[in-house]
Amino acid sequence: MLSESKAFSGFSVPDTGAARAFYADTLGLEVTEDHGILSIQLGGGHRAIAYPKPDHEPAGFTILNFPVPDIEATVDELTARGVSFEKYEGTQMETDAKGIFRKGGPLIAWFTDPAGNVLSVIEDAG
Repeated sequence: MLSESKAFSGFSVPDTGAARAFYADTLGLEVTEDHGILSIQLGGGHRAIAYPKPDHEPAGFTILNFPVPDIEATVDELTARGVSFEKYEGTQMETDAKGIFRKGGPLIAWFTDPAGNVLSVIEDAG
Protein backbone atom coordinates (compact mmCIF):
# COMPACT_ATOMS: atom_id res chain seq x y z
CA MET A 1 0.00 0.00 0.00
CA LEU A 2 2.76 2.50 0.87
CA SER A 3 5.52 1.02 -1.29
CA GLU A 4 5.12 3.78 -3.89
CA SER A 5 4.79 6.61 -1.37
CA LYS A 6 7.55 9.20 -1.45
CA ALA A 7 8.12 9.06 2.30
CA PHE A 8 10.18 11.67 4.10
CA SER A 9 11.55 12.24 7.56
CA GLY A 10 10.68 15.10 9.88
CA PHE A 11 12.18 16.60 13.01
CA SER A 12 11.50 19.55 15.25
CA VAL A 13 13.43 22.77 15.85
CA PRO A 14 12.67 25.66 18.19
CA ASP A 15 13.72 28.33 15.67
CA THR A 16 13.07 27.78 11.96
CA GLY A 17 15.09 30.89 11.03
CA ALA A 18 18.23 29.50 12.66
CA ALA A 19 17.55 26.07 11.13
CA ARG A 20 17.04 27.56 7.68
CA ALA A 21 20.32 29.51 7.90
CA PHE A 22 22.24 26.44 9.06
CA TYR A 23 20.87 23.98 6.51
CA ALA A 24 21.01 26.45 3.60
CA ASP A 25 24.02 28.65 4.31
CA THR A 26 26.29 26.34 6.32
CA LEU A 27 25.45 22.97 4.77
CA GLY A 28 24.61 24.31 1.30
CA LEU A 29 21.25 22.57 0.97
CA GLU A 30 18.20 23.98 -0.78
CA VAL A 31 15.61 24.96 1.82
CA THR A 32 12.08 26.19 1.15
CA GLU A 33 9.35 27.17 3.58
CA ASP A 34 5.60 26.63 3.44
CA HIS A 35 3.25 27.48 6.31
CA GLY A 36 6.18 27.74 8.71
CA ILE A 37 7.55 24.27 7.86
CA LEU A 38 10.97 23.98 6.25
CA SER A 39 11.51 21.51 3.42
CA ILE A 40 15.18 20.52 3.17
CA GLN A 41 16.17 19.06 -0.18
CA LEU A 42 18.57 16.13 0.11
CA GLY A 43 20.48 14.24 -2.56
CA GLY A 44 18.68 11.81 -4.85
CA GLY A 45 15.44 13.77 -4.82
CA HIS A 46 14.81 13.07 -1.14
CA ARG A 47 13.78 15.59 1.47
CA ALA A 48 13.26 16.07 5.18
CA ILE A 49 11.10 18.60 6.94
CA ALA A 50 11.86 20.70 10.00
CA TYR A 51 8.86 21.98 11.89
CA PRO A 52 8.69 24.54 14.69
CA LYS A 53 8.15 23.23 18.20
CA PRO A 54 8.51 25.70 21.07
CA ASP A 55 9.19 22.97 23.65
CA HIS A 56 11.67 21.20 21.35
CA GLU A 57 14.03 18.65 22.83
CA PRO A 58 16.94 17.50 20.63
CA ALA A 59 16.69 13.98 19.28
CA GLY A 60 18.79 11.49 21.24
CA PHE A 61 19.92 9.83 18.03
CA THR A 62 21.26 10.77 14.59
CA ILE A 63 18.44 12.27 12.54
CA LEU A 64 20.27 12.66 9.21
CA ASN A 65 23.29 10.85 7.76
CA PHE A 66 25.06 12.37 4.78
CA PRO A 67 27.10 9.82 2.78
CA VAL A 68 30.23 11.46 1.36
CA PRO A 69 33.06 10.08 -0.79
CA ASP A 70 35.86 11.72 1.26
CA ILE A 71 35.17 12.26 4.96
CA GLU A 72 38.48 14.07 5.55
CA ALA A 73 37.72 16.72 2.93
CA THR A 74 34.10 17.06 4.07
CA VAL A 75 35.01 17.46 7.74
CA ASP A 76 37.66 20.04 6.81
CA GLU A 77 35.23 22.01 4.64
CA LEU A 78 32.41 21.95 7.20
CA THR A 79 34.84 22.92 9.97
CA ALA A 80 35.90 25.90 7.86
CA ARG A 81 32.20 26.83 7.58
CA GLY A 82 31.88 26.88 11.36
CA VAL A 83 30.60 23.36 12.09
CA SER A 84 31.94 21.84 15.31
CA PHE A 85 32.24 18.08 15.28
CA GLU A 86 31.40 16.07 18.38
CA LYS A 87 34.35 14.60 20.25
CA TYR A 88 33.58 11.36 22.04
CA GLU A 89 36.33 10.24 24.39
CA GLY A 90 36.58 7.10 26.51
CA THR A 91 33.62 5.39 24.83
CA GLN A 92 33.13 2.71 22.20
CA MET A 93 32.53 5.55 19.73
CA GLU A 94 35.77 7.38 20.52
CA THR A 95 36.67 9.91 17.85
CA ASP A 96 39.97 11.48 16.84
CA ALA A 97 40.95 15.15 17.14
CA LYS A 98 38.86 16.03 14.06
CA GLY A 99 35.83 14.20 15.44
CA ILE A 100 36.06 11.19 13.09
CA PHE A 101 35.31 7.71 14.39
CA ARG A 102 37.91 5.31 12.94
CA LYS A 103 37.64 2.18 15.10
CA GLY A 104 35.67 -0.20 12.92
CA GLY A 105 32.93 0.16 10.39
CA PRO A 106 32.61 3.15 8.09
CA LEU A 107 34.36 6.40 8.95
CA ILE A 108 31.79 8.72 10.51
CA ALA A 109 31.74 12.14 12.18
CA TRP A 110 28.85 13.64 14.13
CA PHE A 111 27.77 17.26 14.53
CA THR A 112 24.65 19.10 15.65
CA ASP A 113 22.32 21.62 14.11
CA PRO A 114 21.42 24.82 16.03
CA ALA A 115 18.56 22.91 17.72
CA GLY A 116 20.95 20.27 19.07
CA ASN A 117 19.76 17.52 16.70
CA VAL A 118 22.57 15.13 15.75
CA LEU A 119 23.64 14.73 12.12
CA SER A 120 26.56 12.87 10.58
CA VAL A 121 28.79 12.64 7.58
CA ILE A 122 29.71 9.07 6.77
CA GLU A 123 32.26 7.92 4.23
CA ASP A 124 30.67 5.94 1.43
CA ALA A 125 33.12 4.78 -1.19
CA GLY A 126 30.50 3.25 -3.35
